[in-house]
Amino acid sequence: MNLLGVHALVFAGSWSKRDRERAVGGAARLGYDLIEIPLLDPKSVDAAATAKLIERHGIKGVTSLGLNFKADISSPNKAVARRGETLLQQALAVTRDIGATYMGGVIYSALGKYPGPATAAGRRNCIAALRRLAKEAKKSGITLGLEAVNRYETNLINTGEQAVEIIQATGADNIVVHLDTYHMNIEEGDLARCVETCGKHVGYVHVGESHRGYLGTGTVDFGKIFRALARIGYGGPITFESFSSAVVDPQLSNALAVWRNLWSDSDDLAAAAKRFIEEQWAAAQATPRD
Repeated sequence: MNLLGVHALVFAGSWSKRDRERAVGGAARLGYDLIEIPLLDPKSVDAAATAKLIERHGIKGVTSLGLNFKADISSPNKAVARRGETLLQQALAVTRDIGATYMGGVIYSALGKYPGPATAAGRRNCIAALRRLAKEAKKSGITLGLEAVNRYETNLINTGEQAVEIIQATGADNIVVHLDTYHMNIEEGDLARCVETCGKHVGYVHVGESHRGYLGTGTVDFGKIFRALARIGYGGPITFESFSSAVVDPQLSNALAVWRNLWSDSDDLAAAAKRFIEEQWAAAQATPRD
């Protein structure tokens, strides 16, 4: 079975001592293999304490983040792009210090709605920064993931195919495509084709429903996605991600427009998600052909 993960915001809205213990403890208690830790503000994360906590609970940690408009490596403004690269380097250091080997998300642009399309200069800045980041990450055995997200959260990588193009442009062999079923459901014309086009580049998968609530209660065709993942022999992590106004990180919640309460019981939601993913993945592997 692939490693099963859960996003920390399913359990807690910050990474304070109390919240991180609740998040890591909840993930471990429900049988998840890893927890995804958001690093929007890397300086607020106590890496040493986090490393001890995940080790004590016997699970793994991975990290994710999205850049902001003042620190954006895809900006044509060199000062803004440099601030984005500094933020990524800070996040990479935290990732290394907690013993994680994966850092993904919207690490290639700001997380938010842009007023216009990506510029050629901004794309060049992004590729150059990712190339440098990948080189540094490789020293610590860290893989980077480019998460394709919808048009209201970036103007650079909305599809898996666009993520592959950026990866190929960097020439780095430790950058992978980070697929997310919530975003695929919005942007991809053919969910299975997206997975198969990305193929060997797929290295991390977020499982989220169309409304970010309980899995199986929205419009995402999980069967098609999981069967396609089985066909390409996907062996990486599968991580449940869901957001609700019941658990709030103001910075991320506002960026993602989490305005309504789709659930209130973290444990029930996460337990149901784990069962759903396990059942869907087992069925997909048993019948990998559509």
